[in-house]
Amino acid sequence: MPLIRLDKISIAFGAKPLLDQVDFQIDPGERVALVGLNGAGKSTLLKLVAGHHKADGGEFWVSPTCRVAELPQAMPAADERLVRDVVTGGLKDLLALREAYDELASSENADMQALDKLQHQIEAQDGWHMEQRVQRVLEQLELDGDKRMSELSGGWRRRTALGAALVQQPDLLLLDEPTNHLDIETIEWLEQQLMEFKGGLLIISHDRALVDRLATRIIELDRGILTSFPGSYSAYLEQKQKLLEEEEKHNAEFDKKLAQEERWIRQGIKARRTRNEGRVRALKKMRNERADRRERAGKAKFSLEEAARSGKLVAELQGVSLGYAGRTLFRDFDFTLQRGDRVGLIGPNGAGKSSLLRILLGQSEPDSGQVRLGTNLQVAYFDQLRAQVDPEKTVMDNIAQGRESISINGRERHLISYLGDFMFAPERARTPVKALSGGETNRVLLAKLFSQPANLLVLDEPTNDLDIETLELLEEIILDFDGTILLVSHDRSFLDNVVTSTLVFDADGELREYVGGYNDWLRQRPALPKSAPKSVQEEKPEPKKVAEKTAAPKQKKLSYKFQRELDELPAKLEQAEALLESLTAETSAVDFYQQSHDHVSARLEALQEQEQVVETLMERWVELEAMQEGE
Repeated sequence: MPLIRLDKISIAFGAKPLLDQVDFQIDPGERVALVGLNGAGKSTLLKLVAGHHKADGGEFWVSPTCRVAELPQAMPAADERLVRDVVTGGLKDLLALREAYDELASSENADMQALDKLQHQIEAQDGWHMEQRVQRVLEQLELDGDKRMSELSGGWRRRTALGAALVQQPDLLLLDEPTNHLDIETIEWLEQQLMEFKGGLLIISHDRALVDRLATRIIELDRGILTSFPGSYSAYLEQKQKLLEEEEKHNAEFDKKLAQEERWIRQGIKARRTRNEGRVRALKKMRNERADRRERAGKAKFSLEEAARSGKLVAELQGVSLGYAGRTLFRDFDFTLQRGDRVGLIGPNGAGKSSLLRILLGQSEPDSGQVRLGTNLQVAYFDQLRAQVDPEKTVMDNIAQGRESISINGRERHLISYLGDFMFAPERARTPVKALSGGETNRVLLAKLFSQPANLLVLDEPTNDLDIETLELLEEIILDFDGTILLVSHDRSFLDNVVTSTLVFDADGELREYVGGYNDWLRQRPALPKSAPKSVQEEKPEPKKVAEKTAAPKQKKLSYKFQRELDELPAKLEQAEALLESLTAETSAVDFYQQSHDHVSARLEALQEQEQVVETLMERWVELEAMQEGE
């Protein structure tokens, strides 16, 4: 028996149907990925299944025994709640029943019939063992229930949110972009947890590697129609291409016949004397059918404005070292960037990726070593914080600064036509950026970026909020670009498909270069010790572990003052990084730039200040560890 079933479901906002008499069901154990262009209605469908939306027509059925839980897109707040309380919050309905039972049981004139009813409801959900259920989930996800959310990094807060969903023991788990704001290590951990989950999954994600690994079936929402494709994402791509070719062929044949009938009806007196009334009615029906045909949603079709070629050498680093406030980011690093290289940067937040980019671009100097920059460099920079876009200005004004046309590769184009390549209708092009979605704002930044001549393209997390089709087109554009590319991304498929080499901030603190993309790095990277943490960002050493290190025979004994400082640093660092993660998530939110300019500026300044705090603490930690080891 299915977990859920949709029969002839329709939902429309205005005149545009998002779901047009959709039929769909999920069976136990299925892992279903929902794909489609931005704005196609994917989140609306997910909210319908979650019970947050009602359909305009049709029937939505849920199995009486099916428990549905959600892992929401938004990250849990870094507040003062205990992890245990956040996980327990996943059982809010059960909590309400127990509170009602306790309140009624403590009253002098308790209604025994009502009390008995509450007891049966609690027992039906195994509610008297709620605390044991919470503890099992905490142990499964290796969560410390006594820690506060403000002490956790983004990855651990996402893990806590998963605990709040799993404690409900759901039969169907809904996930909306679960990998947002996670580094690669944490994404892989999440993948493994979902692979081991025994219930059904319905997931929306632009992470193609995650979808390809998890999904047993792909459903695509396109122009209100839901189509099911059995198998992996790779299999879906092949099947979808065949369907598009068939649709194009059918539409071409239909349009040809319609054109013939239109010519016939206009042939004059002779044709009017002999025309068949049935044929006229058929023509009217064809006209209506053509008018009702919902064209496939437009795809972005942008291209780069390429500048004159740079010199063969773009940048050369020899023995470069960099630190900040005492923290060593990288040491004695040698690297040569040549024209045509496509280099990906991989590492956790705070590892030094942005600092390295600034050195490679000549925007800052290293502490030591030599840097040589090439000639004729013209740089286009994609900023993940979207600082290059003014939220108060319209899309048009952000791109052309009041001009009506723009020159792309030597050809003048009207700005409305150019923005149409980025899927902006004329009325949308005149909308202030602050009113746009996250994906639309990213497309504005891409439109601005690609309108200026460049031979060095720097992309800092360009894949956020973009639908899969736009991601794939962006890949094609980058691969056709003759210049040089520096890319920071946590999208494993994007890295694999685009870069020719990677610079990786490894777990041992070293900066190394590897040939190929993400999966090539996995094959080449040094094996980690069994006791090594999975992620530099997500699993910081606890004070106890640091104390164990100091007790090792070969280590130098620190003074009491320094030893105490070293023991306290991990906890301080975790708190600082948790606040950094919170600020990063806040400034990356879809509606962040819709707030006042002063507020946005203040929060961005706070983000920069917190980055400096984290770097200072990390440097002090490295310095004390070095003193302890006698370096």
